[in-house]
Amino acid sequence: MELCAGGELFDRIVAKGHYTERAAAQLIRTIVGVVEACHSLGVMHRDLKPENFLFASTAEDAPLKTTDFGLSMFYKPGDKFSDVVGSPYYVAPEVLQKCYGPEADVWSAGVILYILLCGVPPFWAETEAGIFRQILRGKLDFESEPWPSISDSAKDLVRTMLCRDPTKRLSAHEVLCHPWIVDDAVAPDKPIDSAVLSRLKHFSAMNKLKKMALRVIAESLSEEEIGGLRELFKMIDADNSGTITFDELKDGLKRVGSELTEHEIQALMDAADIDNSGTIDYGEFIAATLHMNKLEREENLVSAFSFFDKDGSGFITIDELSHACRKFGLDDVHLEDMIKDVDQNNGRANRLQ
Repeated sequence: MELCAGGELFDRIVAKGHYTERAAAQLIRTIVGVVEACHSLGVMHRDLKPENFLFASTAEDAPLKTTDFGLSMFYKPGDKFSDVVGSPYYVAPEVLQKCYGPEADVWSAGVILYILLCGVPPFWAETEAGIFRQILRGKLDFESEPWPSISDSAKDLVRTMLCRDPTKRLSAHEVLCHPWIVDDAVAPDKPIDSAVLSRLKHFSAMNKLKKMALRVIAESLSEEEIGGLRELFKMIDADNSGTITFDELKDGLKRVGSELTEHEIQALMDAADIDNSGTIDYGEFIAATLHMNKLEREENLVSAFSFFDKDGSGFITIDELSHACRKFGLDDVHLEDMIKDVDQNNGRANRLQ
């Protein structure tokens, strides 16, 4: 595999600290250009999301590359697919309705564009089921900040990429022909509200920190609580490498009679792969497969909190979180901003929060 050492899309944007509509237009031109190239070859990606766009290097002008074609499919014009795959925030409504084609990739790119412009997903809820309900029926918000200061041309493009009727949605080629993408003078070069960058930091960091907490909880559970998952891991790890690939996970679960859909298996893989290595090790596997009602029990939450609270003070500091992040290979998850978001005690997070 090719090494892309430049990091994820959102992290690069946040690190630059200066961001404009024109910069967003250039990124979407690249992202949708990839979609158009795939579609011209009869390939649907089916899992477009910011984590799957990586910069080739740390250089300022490094190319942006698309990764993770594990859910991709060849298709012919008119083909319709029914398996529900993708990631919750980015999945198109017709995918949830189990009748879709390549137009679903344009929807996912539209979600990325919405987030690039305002810092949060267009359809959001506390649960996966809630997110899906919003995708199917929720209203696009163009009233909240910073939308009043975003150009009409940008809003027009978002609206047409996030059209729920796939037959009326822009194709990838039509997106690339949109004035906001084509004409540098249409997308303003003035900085987008700094609050958007702060939201992007939080959105990018929250998923990483949640995964890390689940991993800590899982590693503290007893053999009795873990049950037969250790043996299941060994069985799925067909080549005894100590890590599980997507194909091994899919084949292994099928062998034990699992009825998980490919989408659910991919969601398991996404949730488990804390260090973004493309594979899951034993600790990651246990964290992802344990039933959530076990993970959310009070004693397990106390155990996880204690892992972060190294000095036993009853508070978690930024330094303690940073130490935990380094242990899990997460060097830059914008912890200061996350602490500020939940902090009621001036720089520390306590267990009640």
